Amino acid sequence: MGLNPRRDAGTDSDDRASRRRLLGWLSGVGLFGSGILSAFSNFVFIKPRATYGAPQRFTAGKPSDYPDGTRVALEPRRVCIVRDGNKLAAISTTCTHLGCIVGLSETGFACPCHGSRYDQDGTVTGGPAPKPLAWYKVSLAPNGELEIDKDVEVNPGTYLNV
Repeated sequence: MGLNPRRDAGTDSDDRASRRRLLGWLSGVGLFGSGILSAFSNFVFIKPRATYGAPQRFTAGKPSDYPDGTRVALEPRRVCIVRDGNKLAAISTTCTHLGCIVGLSETGFACPCHGSRYDQDGTVTGGPAPKPLAWYKVSLAPNGELEIDKDVEVNPGTYLNV
């Protein structure tokens, strides 16, 4: 009595339409959110967080392993240990021209790739190399071994006194 059947039917269809609209909107938001989350995950995890390079700090034996006047190239580490009296130094064996491994020669260092020449201290004496060889920090580890840190370059002529 007092209920209009036409009016009640319209309200019911409006409720169904609004529910469909709400469910459609929620589905869209869910799909969009999962797509964003998936894209973000791919960008974050595409690059590994681990580095696989050799450590830049390493030990090179005891100072007594290097007698006075020696120059010993440690090929895998690309460094040359030089001893002059009680002084020790580590000089890079990576050519400053294009990164070849320089070899020891009577006058210092020689690059077999493009002919760069360096003296005993790594100063350029000939060839296309633009700058001298790098010198690395040498220190004594607590166990008495030499520790070379290739992340720390020092001025040429900087020796460790032992």
